[in-house]
Amino acid sequence: METFIMSNHFRHGMKKAKSADKLSYERELWGKGYKLVAGVDEVGRGPLAGPVVAACVIFPEDINLPGIDDSKKLTPEKREELYEKIKENALDLGVGIVQEKEIDKLNIFIASLKAMQKAISCMKNIPHFLLVDGNQKIPHLDIPQLPVIKGDTLSLSCGAASIIAKVERDRMMRKLHKKYPQFSFDQNKGYGSKEHLEALRKFGPCKVHRRSFKRVMECIVQQEHLNLDGKDEDRSEG
Repeated sequence: METFIMSNHFRHGMKKAKSADKLSYERELWGKGYKLVAGVDEVGRGPLAGPVVAACVIFPEDINLPGIDDSKKLTPEKREELYEKIKENALDLGVGIVQEKEIDKLNIFIASLKAMQKAISCMKNIPHFLLVDGNQKIPHLDIPQLPVIKGDTLSLSCGAASIIAKVERDRMMRKLHKKYPQFSFDQNKGYGSKEHLEALRKFGPCKVHRRSFKRVMECIVQQEHLNLDGKDEDRSEG
């Protein structure tokens, strides 16, 4: 297999062509001998609670699957529909999950990269090349890769990975809602909505909140102050 060298088309992009053809990256790589081209993306960097989830998707060269786009641009119903179609049509896919405790330990940036690593490692086939959504390569991999800014919009494989990751994470958050209904995780998916922040201030963080995140830490401090004030009042009354 030849060494991959980015052409001017690949390096600088032809925005009109890419917007019309979401397989332009994949086709160039297939033409260079990389038969198993995988798109990788993650979901869940910003939420105050729950895991970060990544997915890796490999499509066959004859793939024809319209409608795939950045998961944030799609309705929940459309994401669920495409999720099933992606699973039916993909040659291989993997999902990687890093939970909130590890996020707090590592930081969200490193945790996101680890989720991507885990998604790739659980694939049945080792990808020949990775298209990674964003501007960062995934470290500690012996697989050639290319970061693609807005890859979930420009690459069919990355877009599919974003949908798989989003649907998987949303399902997890709906399950967490049953355990912690006061935070409405079924609606906000752990993001810092007004209602979520109000509940966080009222009840304090639960086990799946990311304690290293500023807004969660502020609520922890607030709860500690309330507890201390309560103890001081008890002492004064005694």
